[in-house]
Amino acid sequence: MPPRAAAFGQFIVKVHGRCNLACRYCYLYEGPDRTWRDRPAAASPAVLDRTAHRIAEHAAAHGTRHLALVLHGGEPLLAGAARLAAFADRVQSLTPGSCTVRTTVQTNATLLTERRAATLARHGIRVGISLDGGRPAHNRLRTDRAGRPSWPAAARGARLLAEQHPGAYAGILTVIDPDTDPVEVYTSLLDLRPPALDLLLPHGNWSAPPPGLPHTGPGRPTPYGDWLTAVFDRWWHAGRRETRVRLFEECVALLLGLPGATESLGLDPVDAIVVETDGAIEQVDSLKSAYDTAAATGLDVFRHSFDDALGHPGVTARRAGGDALAPACRGCPLLTVCGGGHYAHRYRADNGFANPSVYCADLARLVRHVAARLAEATAEARR
Repeated sequence: MPPRAAAFGQFIVKVHGRCNLACRYCYLYEGPDRTWRDRPAAASPAVLDRTAHRIAEHAAAHGTRHLALVLHGGEPLLAGAARLAAFADRVQSLTPGSCTVRTTVQTNATLLTERRAATLARHGIRVGISLDGGRPAHNRLRTDRAGRPSWPAAARGARLLAEQHPGAYAGILTVIDPDTDPVEVYTSLLDLRPPALDLLLPHGNWSAPPPGLPHTGPGRPTPYGDWLTAVFDRWWHAGRRETRVRLFEECVALLLGLPGATESLGLDPVDAIVVETDGAIEQVDSLKSAYDTAAATGLDVFRHSFDDALGHPGVTARRAGGDALAPACRGCPLLTVCGGGHYAHRYRADNGFANPSVYCADLARLVRHVAARLAEATAEARR
């Protein structure tokens, strides 16, 4: 009998499937996937209740001790803070007492008010904010549907959290723009006092390369790797930990032989699953940047359990570690750290995901740079 698949540990629930912004680079609403168009704008009470039961069922069946509940969208605050809180409480009440549920809402922060922030904090929901930088110029592509800038409202929401509800402030998620000054972006984000930063590569692939890459062949420039190494050096040499930067911490951990826990690096299997507003069970949203219906499974919370999703071929492929990688990746000395990069970034229309990451050169640049800094620190400590 084959070993039982590891349980999902992160449940991403689309409480609201529309957004009040129209970010020009959004892979979800501006990319190739169109499934969102036929789904309800908000998850119904029936979908949310059934999802809560399915999550609890999965946790009980696998003896899960810790799980992450991510309230997502679109813009989840369009559903209202009270509704988010009620759903989070419902999940917590149904899961076994031995299981700790950590809930986060990922928001663009434009709808955060004192009352909403207080509601979320009171119910133990932490708030992650999506911003492109800590200044208006960094967020020029993040506008509302009338083309108006989102920065004033977003900055107000971030500062409100930092000042009045720091315990509920999960951090800031930033998509890298290689045309920006990396250190300026980093220090501007520090002004918003995030406890953690996630620096994400824009979703692109071999058939739809990321912006700023003049070509994807051998010897190409590494604008994203250069950007990241500049921020790494600023973070590494700060003399104190100004904030956590997840990508850098994971890279250091993996270089030291410790387990990693990010989609962008390492070989650990991805443990996340998504529930859409209509109750459909899907793979993670990043796959939607590859092609239409790439994240679909054909499953839903009314007819299927999350154990059914564990056996889906797409889910299995994403959790196969090194076995799912291209031959060039399996023979690479950086394999255990890079892990082939983000799964969605490996896609090519003619052969699927059996390729190195389109960011291969940039990831190699970052990993080798971090390894060099670690070696320098180790040599200095031995003197």
